[in-house]
Amino acid sequence: MTSPDLKWWQSGIIYQIYPRSFQDSSGDGVGDLRGVTSRLGYLRSLGIGAIWLSPIFPSPMKDFGYDVADYKDIDPLFGTLDDFDELVRGAHEQGLKIMLDFVPNHSSDEHPWFLEARSSRDNPKRDWYIWRDPSPEGGVPNNWKSFFGGDAWTLDPSTGQYYLHQFVSGQPELNWANPEVRREMAETLRFWMRRGVDGFRVDVFWLLGKDPEFRDEPRNAEWRPGQPIHNSLEHIYTQDLPVTHEYIRELRSALDEFDDRMMVGEIYLPIERLLTYAGTPDAPECHLPFNFHLILTPWNAADVRKLVDDYDAAVTAANTWPNWVLGNHDQHRFATRVGKAQYRVAQTLLLTLRGTPTVYYGDEIGMEDGYIPPERVVDPAALNQPEVAASAGRDPERTPMQWDATAYAGFMGSAADASSPAEPWLPLAQNFAAVNVAAQEADPASDLNYFRALTRLRAESAALVSGSYRSLNAGEGALIHSGPGSLTGGSYQNVQAGSGVFAFLREAAGERVLVLLNFGAEDVQLSLPERVGASLLLSSQPQGAGAEVLRGNEAQLWRVGS
Repeated sequence: MTSPDLKWWQSGIIYQIYPRSFQDSSGDGVGDLRGVTSRLGYLRSLGIGAIWLSPIFPSPMKDFGYDVADYKDIDPLFGTLDDFDELVRGAHEQGLKIMLDFVPNHSSDEHPWFLEARSSRDNPKRDWYIWRDPSPEGGVPNNWKSFFGGDAWTLDPSTGQYYLHQFVSGQPELNWANPEVRREMAETLRFWMRRGVDGFRVDVFWLLGKDPEFRDEPRNAEWRPGQPIHNSLEHIYTQDLPVTHEYIRELRSALDEFDDRMMVGEIYLPIERLLTYAGTPDAPECHLPFNFHLILTPWNAADVRKLVDDYDAAVTAANTWPNWVLGNHDQHRFATRVGKAQYRVAQTLLLTLRGTPTVYYGDEIGMEDGYIPPERVVDPAALNQPEVAASAGRDPERTPMQWDATAYAGFMGSAADASSPAEPWLPLAQNFAAVNVAAQEADPASDLNYFRALTRLRAESAALVSGSYRSLNAGEGALIHSGPGSLTGGSYQNVQAGSGVFAFLREAAGERVLVLLNFGAEDVQLSLPERVGASLLLSSQPQGAGAEVLRGNEAQLWRVGS
């Protein structure tokens, strides 16, 4: 039940695909666009509304596509522009939107722009990137650090200057203070929107602006040895600069030239600063500043409830739209983080909170982090920082999609051949024979079918799509209607205080849905007698679910009286 007042990016579910790992149609061990197209029926069956594709542009793959060598083409590894157009057509026929990953902060060092820029100091493209002379002592220009370890500067011997890169040295930073760069980036968006792209996820949006004086950043007094070196500084000159908002507004203007397009920005900031990236009605910016706080919050009822309450209140005050994320290509899978017992509680939370949820491929079947032997590690964040590889490495959450129990989990499909030397670009998670789409399709009680039940329920409920949110305090009871305008108490009254249960109400147009999430392993007694009109909509533990007990690690959804 989609509210006519909501846009597709507000009412729908966004599903992130890491193309290298989703479906290989060619047998080279790397997923591709034709593979995604072949799975559109499956994607539609999930009840999602949009597909977000991680980068598919030509790239030397030093950071697996986040080092772009051509912003207006497709890397042959993934296919062709014709393959992309076919995917867009097929997705639109299935009622699905297509979103691309846009990487405007930096390009590849093999991009023609950078090749020109480094050819001489007076080349017209020189100012498209950020160059500085060595320090008076002859070293790097300042103390800025890379997210992937080491200094954020690399010397170009032929011209005698350093160029800036906050990631690998093969990702030189574009100079957003140059209006020619900004015009070219806006034109890139137009190029893809003309091909039917509906939206963009914009990489590291909060890093675009840089301190024009290139001052040293202050030390972080809380940093300790053994933590990433990037965290040793307070990034007041490389992150969240006021000028970044001006740059984003220019990109938003380009989007607004087309009907019903959107962008979501990757931004890791505290809530109050994060929401400023939505802009204002007179000066709009991101449609959705990505909210990663659910990933970063300790997994217990009290902390999660406080986060949701604080964020929802802040979003309401800012008059913008909320969004939630539990996993992506940069974070360990949530089934691994919260544990198998809490997996469905987490999934239920994501899909019932107010706002737009983003789902990471494979999370619908409960995929966990895969084991990557040291000799198979390919992520530069791990290779460049061996001392923190276990926490910083991103390969474990990028393993191939687990389609079935056949060779390579069906990832290489009919192209898989035991005699072929090709194998998936990353090892499969070891549990693929048991945790896969085919096995779960056949099991009505599987994680996949629970996910579908949640998305169906969400689509049919105005309360879950567009309704208000309110968490329940101790003493409010189970919100069972006992007369006009009244809510009863009951044995539920102490649950919120200390038992690890998070309960909240979603309400719209006379419909009220109560969500009960038990973050603990102990059963909790409830007072939800059927006789007063409450009806159970869904339980994560259907065997034995009832009105009197919220079992340990259980999620329940109830329709309650108005």
